[in-house]
Amino acid sequence: MNPTALIADDEPLLREVLQARLATAWPALRVVAQARNGRQAIEQFDLQQPDICFLDVHMPGQDGIDVARHVGKRAHLVFVTAYDQYALQAFEHGVLDYLVKPVTAERLQETVARLQARLEQAAPAVHNEALLQQLAARLRAPAAGPLRWVRATVGASLRLIPVEDIDYLKSDTKYTLVAYRGDEQLPAEALIRTPLKDLLAQLDPLHFVQVHRSVVVNLHAVRRVTRGANETADIELKHRPERLPVSRSFLAQFKEM
Repeated sequence: MNPTALIADDEPLLREVLQARLATAWPALRVVAQARNGRQAIEQFDLQQPDICFLDVHMPGQDGIDVARHVGKRAHLVFVTAYDQYALQAFEHGVLDYLVKPVTAERLQETVARLQARLEQAAPAVHNEALLQQLAARLRAPAAGPLRWVRATVGASLRLIPVEDIDYLKSDTKYTLVAYRGDEQLPAEALIRTPLKDLLAQLDPLHFVQVHRSVVVNLHAVRRVTRGANETADIELKHRPERLPVSRSFLAQFKEM
């Protein structure tokens, strides 16, 4: 009987990409369920009883660790994380497997080979509560360093935008507008669901500064700052025609300019 799998990730496109790559790397594997959060993953696991669970660590509500605790030893687990520095520490014992986003075909093939070997040997899924507690402490910890890239859905594809290519970020109702340099360094834009204040907390403060309650700018993208009336200013960018406002509250950051 062909092995079966569950994929749990809060990003629909990432679920689709992983399923497509699994179809290439392991044609015999049947993905019998997908879930967008931990609660759905637990429900689908109980319903489908898959042999393997690919679990995104950071999902809203119940996360991948919570799902793993529910699954116990009833399936092989592969954690999927965007934070490779955490994964390298958390999985140093090699008991549980992991994939780092964006998932590459080469890394997935290595994981598939290990899973196939375990299934052929009828080896039980080796993990326990103590190990899951250790993983939870490390994987749920705040980021050890500044954000390196931003995930954004552009059309029908997932774009991984390096933070150094971002010119500015602007709050847009429930979303954040990411203004970046895309293909051939041409100006491009994308909307993401992460609030601006959450992004600012993850960005390097030496490079990204808030200049308005709704705007954060990459200092490397600034051409010049022009002071205006009422202790305000405008920012002219190197690669874009638009000008960004600097409010009175944030003008002090440019007093030396």
